[in-house]
Amino acid sequence: MRKIFFLSMFVLCVALISFFRSDLNVSAIADMLPDASIPATTSAASAYVFDAGSGRVFYEKNAEDPRPMASTTKIATAITVIDNCKDLDAIVRVDKRAVGIEGTSIYLRTGEELTVRELLYGLMLRSGNDAAVALALYTAGSVEDFATLMNETAKKAGAEHTHFANPHGLDDPDHFTTAKDLAKITAYALKNEDFAQIVSTKNIKISGVEGTRFLANKNRLLSSFEGCIGVKTGYTSKAGRCLVSAAERDGLRVVCVVLNCGPMFEESANMLSEVYKKYKSYEILAPYQYIRDIPVENGEVPSIEVYSRTGLKLTLTEEEHAGINIEYDLPEKLVAPVKSDEVVGEVKVYSGKHLIFSEKIYTINEIDSKLLKDKVKDIIDRWGV
Repeated sequence: MRKIFFLSMFVLCVALISFFRSDLNVSAIADMLPDASIPATTSAASAYVFDAGSGRVFYEKNAEDPRPMASTTKIATAITVIDNCKDLDAIVRVDKRAVGIEGTSIYLRTGEELTVRELLYGLMLRSGNDAAVALALYTAGSVEDFATLMNETAKKAGAEHTHFANPHGLDDPDHFTTAKDLAKITAYALKNEDFAQIVSTKNIKISGVEGTRFLANKNRLLSSFEGCIGVKTGYTSKAGRCLVSAAERDGLRVVCVVLNCGPMFEESANMLSEVYKKYKSYEILAPYQYIRDIPVENGEVPSIEVYSRTGLKLTLTEEEHAGINIEYDLPEKLVAPVKSDEVVGEVKVYSGKHLIFSEKIYTINEIDSKLLKDKVKDIIDRWGV
């Protein structure tokens, strides 16, 4: 019961922070594992398939080649709006500059009023270029200033070879990304609950000047692929057919990007399927995990509980998981007094013979030294006096 009590207290203390330490570079851990691969190919000009949690890469093809990406741009548009707007239910009065934009549209009219959230649905389900401009103008005042915000979002997501010139993805020589960058931006965006809810919606009704607008999601994988959670299609004559898809099964979230790919739905589904056939997400260490009791010499109580703070999840094959070993470097005993949260050892995780992760081990509670009268009693008991 004491163990449960102390562990519960620790969970309460960290309820508002991530279970995973901010300085834990999970991508670096993935890089230390054997090269991952799936038995799949694609006709896409560029492709990238990776684990959005650990960063482990399953497939890549010309993944760092800059290319146009059509309306998959709107992934960055949506998360930039969400990151910069405090209230998604705020009313947007449609600016005349957002009306009649080339390409796909939700047919906005000047002066029409919708919420930010409704426009985001129009952006991501119907791929409305007019919705993209309306949101850009509302968020930043101009398309140019909004593109600056988009580029800041890309940097936050870890994209290194991306430049946005507009919020809709119509062809522009200064508007490009890579399959790898787009996957990173998508993984970043999916961490946001509002974004995740919108891109996983199959159909919805939003406001319209003549009643309501019915929006159906263009992403066929939402209905045909188990675990699909989004995210965006795209097409221009220069970019070709583009698709960013994502799926989640048993805690493994995979993002798949194909740029300029004719059979984009079929090939994306095939690559995602191959990942889930071969890989699973394993919890190697639970966050704030009790490890064991360590005897305490001269303490008020005979032992103390110890724990590790940082959790570790790895995406592995069954064979790789079988090769994971955990070692605990702990003293045989401690001597009172012992403070709480005192470092007493280390836990190490190995893949085969290679160390891939280590974390300090801490005491859960504190133990004072015995009082003199208790020491005397121990002596008497020991000698039978």
